[in-house]
Amino acid sequence: MYIALTGSENNKDVYIYHSFRKENGKSSSRIYKKLGKYNTLLEQFDGDRDKMMAWAREQADKETKLYKEATGKISVEFSKAACIPMNERRSFNVGYLFLQELCTQLRIDKICRTIKERHKYKYNLQAILTDLVYARILSPSSKLASYDYCKTLLEPPKYSLQDVYRSLSVIAEESDFIQSELYKNSNFLHPRNTRILYYDCTNYYFEIEEESDSKRYGKSKENRPNPIVTMGLFMDADGIPLAFDIFPGNQNEQTTLKPLESKILQDFNCSEFIYCSDSGLGSAANRRFNSLGNRAYIITHSLKKMKKEDREIALNPTQFRKVGSPKFIDLRTLDETDEEVYNTIYYKEVPVVTGNMDETLIVTYSPKYKAYQRRIRARQIERAEKIISTPGRKRKGKNQNDPMRFVKKTSVTPDGEIADKQVYDIDEEQIQKEEMYDGFYAVITNLEGDVSEIIRINKQRWEIEENFRIMKTEFEIQTRHISSGRCIWGILFDSHDCSPLQHLLSRFCAYIPCGNYRPANTSISLLFSVKVTIAFFVFTVFPSVLPLLLVFPSLFIVLTVLTSVPGNIFSTASLIIALLASG
Repeated sequence: MYIALTGSENNKDVYIYHSFRKENGKSSSRIYKKLGKYNTLLEQFDGDRDKMMAWAREQADKETKLYKEATGKISVEFSKAACIPMNERRSFNVGYLFLQELCTQLRIDKICRTIKERHKYKYNLQAILTDLVYARILSPSSKLASYDYCKTLLEPPKYSLQDVYRSLSVIAEESDFIQSELYKNSNFLHPRNTRILYYDCTNYYFEIEEESDSKRYGKSKENRPNPIVTMGLFMDADGIPLAFDIFPGNQNEQTTLKPLESKILQDFNCSEFIYCSDSGLGSAANRRFNSLGNRAYIITHSLKKMKKEDREIALNPTQFRKVGSPKFIDLRTLDETDEEVYNTIYYKEVPVVTGNMDETLIVTYSPKYKAYQRRIRARQIERAEKIISTPGRKRKGKNQNDPMRFVKKTSVTPDGEIADKQVYDIDEEQIQKEEMYDGFYAVITNLEGDVSEIIRINKQRWEIEENFRIMKTEFEIQTRHISSGRCIWGILFDSHDCSPLQHLLSRFCAYIPCGNYRPANTSISLLFSVKVTIAFFVFTVFPSVLPLLLVFPSLFIVLTVLTSVPGNIFSTASLIIALLASG
């Protein structure tokens, strides 16, 4: 760095200039710091210009030294003879630091302080709750294994395993309060879109033979002959879980809606929304409940279960329209080999009166959906033919997609006598019955307006199934060996608590450019495992960067994602250190 005087004869300034090289290799300089006006500084040194310039050069030397200390290279010494003491941890899992920042922004500490005022316990509920969330996302397992995993974190737990088990009853009791507060606080991170709420149910089974509490025999989604509990889940329009509740396994799913929706109306201050679900949760009572106030509904409707005359009107190929066009179209005139026609959705509206409710049945037809259904059926028919040609007992399954539904059995002769041999053949009549519905889909609603918007809202229902899949696979929710009700609530609650964090994390990662590597489309646990592996190397070899990562955890996450393209882990870690060292 050097001193330069700039300005007119009577209005000069004294600057410290910094020399540097541009990207093209050419040298240049820029103003680094202003020391003051020339005349003012000259007066401070009694008009002695030499003394003033000597002082200015000293300031430039000091700034040069400070700059080199801040941006200079770091030397690390190693000893080949030195040994790491036994049982001393030198590497730590820091993938949770970004989740910790999200939990802080969700104000979980404030929620836990409010809960503590209503209960008498000495353990740190906030530490337990957040650690359970970290473990569920990064290393999903049992409570015991989660506690052991948390010992590997940079900030290990200061509570005992028994405190974890004791906290589950408090979490279960305060579940509604925690859910409502998390919803309110999440609006500070990402404005929640509650204009549309999706609802669906799933269940969890238990490896027991006797019923107890809410664990009851019922219709299992996995077709297991074990007691189950039912979980009802509301999701907002962005695919982020909103609220959940647990019900007995033998309770009709249709009756689970009102209790949970009433909580949302009261605790979440959501009173104006469109309720969307499948036909199994769209009974007349539920539709009537969601037609009150400023609420509305969009629910799938089974064409097969309609009355014959209503079904004939719905499936009549005339009076269909192309979305956005008022012109009527006869489906029989469509050239489905044309790409535009193949990818277009056609619809018709049929007014329906159910009791005192005026509803609209929207029937859609898609050539693309028709082709998909026929491809699936063709494979099922192939499987049915293989079953017929294979010797042995032919047995129909309970699944509606079982290929044996296309197999008919003939046990009598044309004369009505008992046949000596049972004959199996493909049931062409059953195939024709199913082909009648190919390409057709229906929803029932009390909304009036843009049909394309109604179709779009219904298409998003797959995201709630995706939430269930994430809970059961990536979060590895396993209740089959749990006996107490508080543990069931504890496990299901921390999985529900993790889902919004995972969605917020995915949205954050979606904006990070990193070549062809798309973190938003990968498993969050895989993303964190990459960071943890790098962090192990960084903390073992470069412990001096630890304070920086503690102060700037989000910086560490961004730098890691930016450099997490598959490659040499050592070069990746070195790049992170270089970036951190450069400020």
